[in-house]
Amino acid sequence: MIDFERHPDTYRHWKLDVEGEIAWVRMDVDEKGGLRDDYELKLNSYDLGVDIELYDCVQRLRFEHPGVRAVILTSGNEKVFCAGANIKMLAGSAHGHKVNFCKFTNETRMYIEDATENSSQSWICAITGSCAGGGYELALACDHIILADDGSSSISLPELPLLAVLPGTGGLTRLVDKRKVRRDRADFFCSTEEGVRGKRASGWNLVDEIVPRTRLEETARARAGEYAARSDRPTDESGIALTPLGRQLSDDTIRYSLVTVEIDRGARAATITVKGPDGACPADTAAAKAEGAAFWPLRLARELDDAMLHLRLNEEEIGSWIFNTEGESDLVAGFDAFIAANADDWFVREVSLYLKRVLKRLDLSSRSIFATIAPGSCFTGVLLELALAADRTYMLDGQFEGDNRPAATVRLTTANFGPYPMSNGLTRMQSRCLGTPELLAQAEAATGRDLDASEADELGLVTFTPDDIDWEDEVRLAIEERSVFSPDALTGMEASLRFAGPETMATKIFGRLTAWQNWIFQRPNAIGETGALTPYGTGTRNTFAPRRVCYGPRVRKQDPQQRGLG
Repeated sequence: MIDFERHPDTYRHWKLDVEGEIAWVRMDVDEKGGLRDDYELKLNSYDLGVDIELYDCVQRLRFEHPGVRAVILTSGNEKVFCAGANIKMLAGSAHGHKVNFCKFTNETRMYIEDATENSSQSWICAITGSCAGGGYELALACDHIILADDGSSSISLPELPLLAVLPGTGGLTRLVDKRKVRRDRADFFCSTEEGVRGKRASGWNLVDEIVPRTRLEETARARAGEYAARSDRPTDESGIALTPLGRQLSDDTIRYSLVTVEIDRGARAATITVKGPDGACPADTAAAKAEGAAFWPLRLARELDDAMLHLRLNEEEIGSWIFNTEGESDLVAGFDAFIAANADDWFVREVSLYLKRVLKRLDLSSRSIFATIAPGSCFTGVLLELALAADRTYMLDGQFEGDNRPAATVRLTTANFGPYPMSNGLTRMQSRCLGTPELLAQAEAATGRDLDASEADELGLVTFTPDDIDWEDEVRLAIEERSVFSPDALTGMEASLRFAGPETMATKIFGRLTAWQNWIFQRPNAIGETGALTPYGTGTRNTFAPRRVCYGPRVRKQDPQQRGLG
């Protein structure tokens, strides 16, 4: 089982040092510290375990170190910055693990970018030695890249010529969309094994500046100081410790304080029940900080995040996630109002951004997502986002026979109209109402009211509203139907349908990961007996099948006279 909980005291691959408003994050990978024992993490290469530690580090810098305004990312190995993803690990991994690894790594890179964009915590990358593949992709996630100009330090994206695959963590997209590298230069850069160095790297905007190796640390400190001076992070606040989650795990159940996952292996489905607050929100931000990691929205984000990551990597055959909620709507609405009213406070801002990232992870998960709304549910505000993220939502119209609880309702709050956008830059309500802006206006006008099944249906908040007679059969058949469809086709369909509207760097990266990276990773040219990944490092030359599959219009073979050539 892959565990996603980490703490700096247990890091094997990273060293975190905080010096006032600047933190140093040094990559120093333990060769013997891989998740499996059939490969060694040589040359600062990485596997999922290395990235899990980095993810933990990014989170802790935001919550536990509010005074850190800039982060310098560098290597603990003078000769190699990072050789990228470990090739032996990739060659020996199942296809699903490779794709999940790439997805998690991408999300972590985006969390670094989010720290700069929304938390005023900028990342500067200082490169010495070889920086290849995923190593350069890590650098691309930073705001400022400094390369040692020493004749040997270089950057490269060599996946195409070396491995017959593509940079799996957004390298190509960041190259042209983020750094605006010219297409012809990017083509050359991505087609050469040795990469580029020095003036060419700077002139092509592959890095921001080059400096002599002897001045690299000095320059990195200076740039970090410049970014720190522009930050609005507090200088006199204590951090919030991200304490252990206290997860309880059994064969078919995962239990946290707010989230419970129950797995039905026969149906290949997991029911995820999320609890609302067990008390009113704190009176002020000082009281919220005093609660620390127990603050309900933060606890919710951490537990739901861990549960989804566990299901993604450890339960690949569980293809459907069914979300339920329980609790009191007024309490959830109170927390939503508190977050909206205190959005300028650093801690409240971080909690809100964490919820945004977790909900984006839900959108990006290759699982069928359902929500079921019945008496006792609490789909209000931030919890309603779970239903709005679902591929389908079923809401009971009325009550179950013999059940004295009131009929289910849903409630919109300010949380549904701004703070938690999807990867396409739109809120989930905006995405639902792309073709019906008048419906979005009606929904906003209904904010704060409890909406029954009929009203929720009219506002486009739910998919179906069966009564108690049809409820069990409709929900059961939907889940059973999902279990007999092709999981590959479902992944493609869901990824295509979820992100309507504008294209962003994030939707490009994850859309391409779902499509071409999924496809290329399974082609014989990559993983066949004579493909690139299989014999890598053995000295055996790979042999590629030359046919370009589905590249450009396909011409049917015809009689020459029919083609006008006779």
